[in-house]
Amino acid sequence: MATDLPEAMGTESSMNLVGYESVKLAAKKAYKNTGIEFGKAADHLDVVELHDCFSTNELITYEALGLCKEGEAAKHVDNDDFTYGGKVVVNPSGGLISKGHPISASGIAQCNECCWQLRGSADKRQVQGAKKALSQ
Repeated sequence: MATDLPEAMGTESSMNLVGYESVKLAAKKAYKNTGIEFGKAADHLDVVELHDCFSTNELITYEALGLCKEGEAAKHVDNDDFTYGGKVVVNPSGGLISKGHPISASGIAQCNECCWQLRGSADKRQVQGAKKALSQ
């Protein structure tokens, strides 16, 4: 028997099931090493390739990476903050879903996109003047 009732998940937040806390912890460590303030990462990065296995996971990850405050991801999407002309361009490659989510190739595809962006060789996807990129 399978169920998706909250009681089946225990008393902890289901945010941990999608890796929210581990992404947040990793982001804080990376930002500390690079002088980026958590919660204001969008002000310091030009390109972000994040793991968007599901549309909702992308919203959760904006917050876990500190691109915006908790509970504000949807507002920033509505304001076009995470696309060309916004604060930071997220998934200029189209993201994993656009590639068919190629499980083992996902990470290398994200790294390639960041590299192409920083080299200025991302063709029509190029984020002009990209100097800092993050792959998650």
